Amino acid sequence: MKNHREKTVITTSIISICANLVLVGFKATVGFLSNSIAIITDAINNLSDALSSIITIIGTKLAGKAPDKKHPYGYGRVEYITSLIVSAIVLYAGITAFIESVKKIITPEDVDYDVVTLIILVAGIIVKFALGLYVKKKGRAIKSDSLIASGADAFNDAILSISVLASAIIYMIFNVSLEAYVGALVSIFIMKAGLELIKDSIDNVLGTRIESKLAKSIKREVLKEEDVKGAFDLVLNDYGPDKYLGSIHIEVDDRLTVADIDKISRRITKQVSRKYGVTLHTIGVYSINTKDKNVIEAKQKVEKIVSSHKEILQMHGFYLDTEDKTINFDIIIDFEAKDREKIYQDIYDAVQKEFKGYKIIITLDVDMSD
Repeated sequence: MKNHREKTVITTSIISICANLVLVGFKATVGFLSNSIAIITDAINNLSDALSSIITIIGTKLAGKAPDKKHPYGYGRVEYITSLIVSAIVLYAGITAFIESVKKIITPEDVDYDVVTLIILVAGIIVKFALGLYVKKKGRAIKSDSLIASGADAFNDAILSISVLASAIIYMIFNVSLEAYVGALVSIFIMKAGLELIKDSIDNVLGTRIESKLAKSIKREVLKEEDVKGAFDLVLNDYGPDKYLGSIHIEVDDRLTVADIDKISRRITKQVSRKYGVTLHTIGVYSINTKDKNVIEAKQKVEKIVSSHKEILQMHGFYLDTEDKTINFDIIIDFEAKDREKIYQDIYDAVQKEFKGYKIIITLDVDMSD
């Protein structure tokens, strides 16, 4: 599966490189001959796409290296670093093209469009639309964000090329030169794309919230186990595209034996890995008190106290030990809450007041997944 994914990314990227370099050659030639900054800027945009694909190939090859002692989780995150490099190239290309376009606006120069120019621009638009369809389809097939983004970028390039074509037609018919302004417009779109790519790359390096659909699907899968009463604290660490290692807590009755829980954990690990490609290396356990009615009543009292605070997203892992006189539970406070520490303290004080003589242990969990 891994080799197939890598091969698809590389093959698709090579096709994209070849197509873009051909477009660069034709557009640059026509742009210089016609003295059109708009067409030259369009060629620069295609060149940045080709360079991006080259770096994508390099990143994919490096990311495919086998894990070693120093990097036991592999080199998958290299793709995020190469994406950052690609982003910088795109942004630089946009800034350079914008500066040249502004110069042409300040000091206009005559342009010389002809039928050949129009044919090349139309052909470029068709190629870009076709390339976008092809790359996006391949990206979706192997769940490659970089290919999907490249496909979307090709569509945007085609739309920008239409604006270049429109400016050429307007000049030929009405003798009104808009090409420097169109060049500036194309440059702005290139810079915008570069900035968005930089943001996405930085987010991937820093680590982002688990995709809501994936998190909910994994939890639903875990809850299919008959003896599992709750699934919480799902944490997934991203070690490259589609490579997740993580952990989860499950709630089970305190009547289950260690052997029972071991079987449940093994089934969960196997099923989640098979269905979602996610490795749950740790499955923690919250034990639910089931033997004492007083404990159940105590839980209901605590739940009432906690739920009185609208900023609380979830409470779980409740356990009351009558022998040690301790009460344990976890809460999740909304990131948007203004004073998380005060909310925590208010809940702690209220529970302590309700259960005098008990040691209250409240774990403040992070809202990591839906």
